[in-house]
Amino acid sequence: GIEVRASQFPGFLYALQSLEQLLPAAVYGTEPAPDAAWEVPCVKIADAPRFAYRGMHLDVARHFFSVDEVKRYIDVMAIHKLNTLHWHLTDDQGWRIEIKKYPVLTDIAAWRPYPDWEGWNFGGKRYCRRDDPAADGGYYTQDEIREVVEYARALHIEVIPEIEMPGHSEEVLAVFPELSCSGKPYLNSDFCIGNEQTFEFLENVLSEVIGLFPSEYIHIGGDEASKQGWRTCPKCAARMRKEGLKDVDELQSYMIRRIETFLNAKGRRLLGWDEILEGGVSPTATVMSWRGSKGGIAAAKAGNHVIMAPNVHCYLDYYQTKTPTKEPMAIGGYVPMRKVYELDPYDQLTPGERAYILGVQGNLWTEYIATFPHLKHMLLPRLAAIAEVGWSYDRKDF
Repeated sequence: GIEVRASQFPGFLYALQSLEQLLPAAVYGTEPAPDAAWEVPCVKIADAPRFAYRGMHLDVARHFFSVDEVKRYIDVMAIHKLNTLHWHLTDDQGWRIEIKKYPVLTDIAAWRPYPDWEGWNFGGKRYCRRDDPAADGGYYTQDEIREVVEYARALHIEVIPEIEMPGHSEEVLAVFPELSCSGKPYLNSDFCIGNEQTFEFLENVLSEVIGLFPSEYIHIGGDEASKQGWRTCPKCAARMRKEGLKDVDELQSYMIRRIETFLNAKGRRLLGWDEILEGGVSPTATVMSWRGSKGGIAAAKAGNHVIMAPNVHCYLDYYQTKTPTKEPMAIGGYVPMRKVYELDPYDQLTPGERAYILGVQGNLWTEYIATFPHLKHMLLPRLAAIAEVGWSYDRKDF
C-alpha cells in the first residue's frame, strides 16, 4: 500500500508528484506498453521544500500566449513543485489585461501592426486598433484572468501579476500621452512622476488588478526606466523641489514608495526588480534580483526580503549551448542547465542575512519566443534545475 501524510494541504499535492515520478515512464504514454506495470519501489520519502517561494516567470507582453497555453505552463510548474507564477502582463510591446475603466488599453495598446517583437522593435514601434487587418497581439478578459488564477490555485500556485512602471510603458503613453513628460505619443517610455494624473491612472489600474489577483504581492516592475524625460520636465522638477529630492533616482524612489503605500493600504505588498533600490527603498519592499545577485545581496544586507532570479543563472531565454546556430533564435547569453543548477541563493550572506532570502525564480522573457513549442524548448529541461535549487538546495547532485 501507499500512505501519504502532510502537515499542510500542498504537501499532499507534492507527494503525488513524487509518487508519479516513481512510476515507470511507459505509464505516461498515450498508449502504454502492454507490459507496463503500475509498480513503485518500496521506499519511505520524508521531504519538504528548502524555500517558501519557488517561482517561474512568464512574459506575455512581447508575445501573447493563450489561456490554454498559460494553463499548460502552470501544469508543468506543478509537476516540478513550483508554487508561484510571476505573470508579466504589460510592457512596451503590449498591454495584456482588461481594465474596464480604460478600454483603450485593450482596444489599441494590446495590438501592433507587426508579426513579431523584432518587427515592432525595429519597424517603428507603433500600435494599432484591434480590427486592423495587420493587428497582432491579444489580451486576457477579466473572466479569463479569474479562470487562470483559479486553475493555478487548485494546484497551489499563486499568480503574481506584474504591471510595469515607471518605465517600459510606451504602450500606455501611446494612448494616454498626457501621462508622459512630453505630452506627445511615441516620444517617452516612462510615466511623468510630476503629474498627479499618473498616480490617478496607476491607482485605478492597480485597484482592478487587486480585485482579480488575491496574491500577497503585486509586482510593479521598476526596471530600466530611462529617466531622461524627467531631467527636463517642469512637472518633475516641481515635484522634486516640493519633495526635497536631489536627483532622478530619488524621484523614482518617491514613486515606488507612494505606490507601495497605496498597495499596503489595500492589504498587499510591493515587489519590484532590483532597480527599485536606486534612490533608496522602503524597508518593507521586496526586491527581485535580476542583474546578477548583487542587488539581492545588498537588499538582504539592508533587511529587505529578496527573491533571487539573477540573469546569469535564471534567464531561460538565453541560449542553452555554445553553438546557437543549432538552436532556435534567442535573445543572447549562455545559460546551460549546469549553470542554472549552480545558483547559490545564499552566496556572500551571513546566516542572519539568509533569513531575508524568500526563494528563487526562473525568468522566461519572450522577445524571440513567438510560439508555445519554442517556449517549451527554452523552458525544459532547465526548469528542473530551477525547481531543485528551490526545493532541495542542500542536497543537490547534478
